[in-house]
Parts: sequence; structure tokens; C-alpha cells
Amino acid sequence: MSFEALLQKAMATIPDCLAGGVSDISTGMLLGVKTVDSHPAEVLELVAAATADLYQGSNVLSIENMFKKSRGVESDEHYFQDMFITSTNLTHVFLRSKSNPDHVATFVCRKTANMGMVMSKARSAMPAIEKAL
Repeated sequence: MSFEALLQKAMATIPDCLAGGVSDISTGMLLGVKTVDSHPAEVLELVAAATADLYQGSNVLSIENMFKKSRGVESDEHYFQDMFITSTNLTHVFLRSKSNPDHVATFVCRKTANMGMVMSKARSAMPAIEKAL
């Protein structure tokens, strides 16, 4: 199954899902995307860069390092794994890959979607997406 088909399959199971994609936050590149509407390439590329900022912005990394230091943890593991962001009409869910922490899947749903079901179905889709990368 193609990567785009996997994204489409995931979107079909996630409630009110309008778009899905995967970014490589080490490079800021969009690895794949599927949407129900067409979007300008500039917008899609900004999604990848913004995802990298969410997970690797200097303040985010500082907070992670403070958590590690206060807990006496010496590890390269990241604390921030999954994130929900709501906008006026949409819910954006970001999930860091367990097999490659530099890969982050993003799913965009209508704000009326049940957030618990969105997270559950998005997490269920991750193993197949990770395997395809």
C-alpha cells in the first residue's frame, strides 16, 4: 500500500478528519500529505516547518532539558510526544513516531470531533504509518 493510501486509510478512521501528513522535524520537510481540499504548496510546507518549531523550538527544548535535570534523567528521549492544538474551527493532533522521534504525524479534524476518539484512532494508525516510513 502506498504512503498516501495509508494516510487516506488513517483519515477514514479518524472522526471528521480533513487532512493528514507526516513531517521530518529534523529537516523541516513534509514527507507526505493527504487532504480533502487542495492547499497551496506554501501552506503545506509551512505545516512541516511549524511542526518542527512545536517540537524543537528553543524554548521547548529548554523545558525538556529542565525536566530532565530536575528529575536526574540523562537521556536523549523527548518528553513531548503528542500534542493537541485547537483553532477556531479545527483540532490539530500531532503524534511523534515511537520508531523515529524525528517523524511527526499530523491530523486535522473539525473542532466538533470527539477529541478522545481522534487521539485513539490516530494512535491506532501510527504503527502502519511508522512501518511505511
